[in-house]
Amino acid sequence: MIKNKYLRYIPLAQPLAALFGTQRTRELFKVNPTILPQREEAKDVKIYVFDYDANIVNEIKLEHINDCSGFKNNGHITWINIDGLRKSDVENVCTQFGIHQLLIEDILSIGQRPKMDDVEGVLFCLLNMLYFNDATKTVETEQISIALGNDFVISFQEDSSRDVFDLLRSKLKLSASKIRQRGADYLCYTMLDMIVDNYFVVMEKLGEEIELLEEEVIRRSNTRSLARINQLRKELIVLKRNIAPVRELVNGFIRSESDLLEDRTTKYFKDVYDHIVQAYDFTENYRDMMMSMQDIYINNVNLRMNEVMKVMAIVTCLMAPATVIGGIFGMNFEAIPLLHNKWGFYISVAGMLFIPLIMLYIFRKRGWY
Repeated sequence: MIKNKYLRYIPLAQPLAALFGTQRTRELFKVNPTILPQREEAKDVKIYVFDYDANIVNEIKLEHINDCSGFKNNGHITWINIDGLRKSDVENVCTQFGIHQLLIEDILSIGQRPKMDDVEGVLFCLLNMLYFNDATKTVETEQISIALGNDFVISFQEDSSRDVFDLLRSKLKLSASKIRQRGADYLCYTMLDMIVDNYFVVMEKLGEEIELLEEEVIRRSNTRSLARINQLRKELIVLKRNIAPVRELVNGFIRSESDLLEDRTTKYFKDVYDHIVQAYDFTENYRDMMMSMQDIYINNVNLRMNEVMKVMAIVTCLMAPATVIGGIFGMNFEAIPLLHNKWGFYISVAGMLFIPLIMLYIFRKRGWY
C-alpha cells in the first residue's frame, strides 16, 4: 500500500508498473482443473431464437427459458442463442433437448480447454471467441458452447453484449442464402467458421501492434520497449492456448460418423480445419518475431553499452599522458629536468595537450571511433 501511495507521484511509474505487473500472468495461469470454479450467475440473460426453413424465418426474443420447448421437433431448423449463463436456465433447456449432464457441466465450466464430444445423439463443442481490446491492447476471450442435435443448434455465451454472429443473422434473413437451404449441421459449421475467421481479425490487430513495437525497438530500445515485448508475448500465449486445441475440435467433426452430419457438409469442416491450421502457423510466426525482437532489444542494449565503454576507454587513454606527466613533475626530487626552467611549466602543459592530439589522430586513422 505504501509503495502504491508514492508511485503516483513518480512520472510514468503507474504505466510501467502496469506493464511489468504480474496481474496478466495470474489471469493466464489461474485456472486449476482440479478445482471446480464457481461461475457467477449472469444478471442479464437474453434468449434469441431463429426458427427457419427454405421458405420462412422467424426471429423471436424469448422472455422465459421454458418457452424454448415449443421449438423442439417442429419441422424447422432452430437456432437458440442464450446470452448470459445461469445454472438453472442451462439445466432447464438442456433437459428439454436431451443434452447429457456431463455436457451441462462443460457449459457451466470456466477456463475449459476447447473440445468436441459426441454424447447420446448430441454433438457438442466448446471453444472461445476472441476479441482485441483497443484500449488495453490485450486479447479477451469469451467461452461459447454449441450443441448440435436433430434439427436444432443451441449456443451458450457468457457475454450478452457481443459476439461474432452478426453476419450469420443477416444471412439467415435472406431466403436465397445457403444456410436457409441446408440443415442444422451446416448452421453449426457456419458458426465455427465465423469464430475461426474472427481469430484472423484479432491476429491482424495484434500484428499491427507487433510491427509498431518492432519499429520502436529498432529506433530506440528502452525499458518501456522491454515491457511492451513482455506484454505482447503474454497475449500470444492467449492466442496459442485458444487456437491450438481448435484443430482437434474441428478434426473431431471431420472424423465423426454421427448421423447428424451430412457427407456433403464434411468438406466445409475441412475448410475450417485449413483456416485454423493457418491461424496456428501465424501464432508461431508471431512468436518467432517476438523472440527475434527480444534479441534485437538485447543487442541494442549491449551495443549502447559498448559505445559508452568505448568512449570511456578513449577518454581514459587521452587522460593517461597528462596523468603520467603530472605525476612525474609532481615528485619531490630536486634533480627533475626542467624543474627550474622558466619554460618548464609550459612545456609540460604542451606535452599534456599535444600527446592526446596525436593519440586521437592514431585512433581515428585506425577507425576506433
